[in-house]
Amino acid sequence: MRILVVGAGAIGGYFGGRLLEAHQDVTFLVRPRRAAELERSGLMIRSRFGDVTIPQPPRVLAENLREPFDLVLLSNKAFDLESAIASFTPAVGVNTAILPLLNGMRHLDILDAHFGASRILGGQCLIAVTVSEKGEIVHLNETHDISFGERDGSMSDRVKSIARLMQTTRFQVRASTEIVHEMWSKWVFIAAAASATCLMRASVGDIGAAPGGTEFVLGLLEECRSIAAARGYPPREAALQRSRDMLTAKGSGLTASMLRDIERNAPIEADHIVGDLIERGSGAGLPLLRIAYTHLKAYENRRQRSQTS
Repeated sequence: MRILVVGAGAIGGYFGGRLLEAHQDVTFLVRPRRAAELERSGLMIRSRFGDVTIPQPPRVLAENLREPFDLVLLSNKAFDLESAIASFTPAVGVNTAILPLLNGMRHLDILDAHFGASRILGGQCLIAVTVSEKGEIVHLNETHDISFGERDGSMSDRVKSIARLMQTTRFQVRASTEIVHEMWSKWVFIAAAASATCLMRASVGDIGAAPGGTEFVLGLLEECRSIAAARGYPPREAALQRSRDMLTAKGSGLTASMLRDIERNAPIEADHIVGDLIERGSGAGLPLLRIAYTHLKAYENRRQRSQTS
């Protein structure tokens, strides 16, 4: 199976690198700057599950894509989706499956409109990973999981084939018949985590230690849960309790990746993670989520102004 990984940053670099480590047929679709970095230093992964350096991993620039791939693995940020689509469209053939690892749901609507829903799988990953100043892919936690499946709940032959291929790697993989429900559950958690830690500029442990902090975080989680439930995807109690536990753990250093992006003055997925959730919960009050979203958009406005001045 020929696999095109769109991007060789934190997510794409980690999972694509692990696939290459397992001798799978992987090519990275990258921009010229990243292509030069991979040419010079290779793809470097640093992880408790084993370090690996892959010299000169297979890579291609968008203008050189000529033939379709069997699987396109999307690892880009949501704000780059439109440009990513333009870059990998020549790689999409009649039988190509597209597996996005983006958070939320808006990307599915966009991909469906471009390629047709039949080509688009549901998918998600659970991992904390970043790119160091040296260009290394640094795995930060103890999970590196991918789950995916057909959005209609069927267990298709293509899903089984992808699962068999990925089971040759070090990371954990699971084919799911409930992938959309699972994506909603993750969205509930990350929207609450991003809203809380970005608004407070603090870890969940620091927020919980502040007066009213625990009530504030649980209030955000409840607003997110209520939207998912209203759309027909209520998080199961076990998943909801895990979210409560993680968001109220005493002394926890957990922060959302969106906060880390803000701290380095980078673009953020405010619309995709928080704004779209609010839109899908239109009619509800959602006071905490709306405050958090206003805060995130104010950051985006300030950042844009500073870059144009």
